[in-house]
Amino acid sequence: MIIKTVQTDTITLASHRLHDVLDKALPKIEDKSVIVVTSKIVSLCEGRVVKIGEADKDELIKQESDQYIPTGMSPLGVTLTVTRNLLVPSAGIDESNGNGYYILWPKDPQASAVSLRSYLAKKHGLTHLGVLITDSRTTPMRWGTTGIALSYSGFAGINDFIGKPDLFGRKMEMTMVNVADGLAAAAVLAMGETNEQTPLAIISDAPFIHFDAHKPTPKELETWQIPMNIDLYGPLLSRGPWQKGGKNNRR
Repeated sequence: MIIKTVQTDTITLASHRLHDVLDKALPKIEDKSVIVVTSKIVSLCEGRVVKIGEADKDELIKQESDQYIPTGMSPLGVTLTVTRNLLVPSAGIDESNGNGYYILWPKDPQASAVSLRSYLAKKHGLTHLGVLITDSRTTPMRWGTTGIALSYSGFAGINDFIGKPDLFGRKMEMTMVNVADGLAAAAVLAMGETNEQTPLAIISDAPFIHFDAHKPTPKELETWQIPMNIDLYGPLLSRGPWQKGGKNNRR
């Protein structure tokens, strides 16, 4: 697998249209590539920001999350949330590279991924093209952040190996590989987290990616995510002192 990072102009609130950013920064795209876009530049181009000082961050987190555990209960003073079925700090709200603004997640990351894939596939005349929108998060009981996929389009987000034989012929019973998150982790590591100014990446030569020409179906997206009540960690997570956030009724 090859990951090539792509530098862009400095992007601030409403300074660019996302399509213009991609048109200017991306080289010729080859078939069977995945274009990785950090959620931050999607949000900046959408205007999904709030000026620091004009809103209380804790209130923004409550508003943007599905569920949250109050900040005061965290030993690090960080609000833990469930947002878009992801366990993330602060509902994904970030101040880094925000130039005085809180940057929220895109309004609809999945719709953005589908739209970007459609635009780029048409522009470059490609059938096998993927798009991945990423952010970073922490992992329980580990220091440091890793990349995660907020949305994807143009390839299978999960490679299902249930029923396939292992090296000695034993059939897999539970193994599914999360392709979207694996690609996100690798790409975010390459793109960086500070002043690299490379919010785009191109992934190529990855034989394990199964491309398709349609946007992910509701069933495919449902298979990619797992609800808390049947999650392996559900017995722990469900006992947390969760409070309902503003997006609790999101569908």
